[in-house]
Amino acid sequence: MARFSDATALALLPADRREEALRAIAEAPPRTLRERIGRRVLSRLARMMIARTIEIDDAVRSASPTVHSQLVILGAGLDGRAWRMPELRDTVVFEVDHPDTQREKRPRSASLERLAREVRFVSVDFARDSLDAALAAAGHDAAAPTTWIWEGVVMYLTPDEIQATLAVVARRSAPGSVLSVAYHTSAPYRFLVAIWVRRVGEPLRSKFTREEMRALLLRHGFSVCRDVSIAEIGASLSADLGAALKRMQHLRLATARKG
Repeated sequence: MARFSDATALALLPADRREEALRAIAEAPPRTLRERIGRRVLSRLARMMIARTIEIDDAVRSASPTVHSQLVILGAGLDGRAWRMPELRDTVVFEVDHPDTQREKRPRSASLERLAREVRFVSVDFARDSLDAALAAAGHDAAAPTTWIWEGVVMYLTPDEIQATLAVVARRSAPGSVLSVAYHTSAPYRFLVAIWVRRVGEPLRSKFTREEMRALLLRHGFSVCRDVSIAEIGASLSADLGAALKRMQHLRLATARKG
């Protein structure tokens, strides 16, 4: 769609997923029933990712220039913002993720032109390592405002793990810092999502009402500026995306600012 383009996506995918994606882009007929089902799931996930990405990109762009001096992506995975967003030209991007994930991403990202001022890979095993210490060692300045992105992670964490991470984010966030967080709330479609992700080894472990998320962030010094569902985002972008994402009321994105 017109507002979304990601030239980094194919380069960052594993080889087997890249081939699958290229076949889908070329609209090649599925070869098996499994591929046909996978194609449908991939199509729905792709539309969800488009809506989620546009919402968070807008939050990053709307942050003040001082906030843009630091961007921390928690659970960065295959995030390509450092290589596709010219708005980050004066920004140091801290990509926080498991060492195994980063070992795979580093060689793939090496072929891309970096648009951010700098990318620092911060290897953290969240089950054993200190996020606070890892960010400090990587040169993150807790006295300067930071933009934080926390997408596609919270729903897989326990409430205690979420609290622990937010405590670190709060300690390392100067006034004016911005946090964008994706989370799950109760909705009928969430039940089907829970079944599917459990089968692939990623059970859902948390959910919040809008009021609970607002209160949680406020306890850590962040006031919510915007909180919308993926369904609402999709409907605001196009009729096609709105129709495809109308059942995704369970996935929400909150953007909050540190006072």
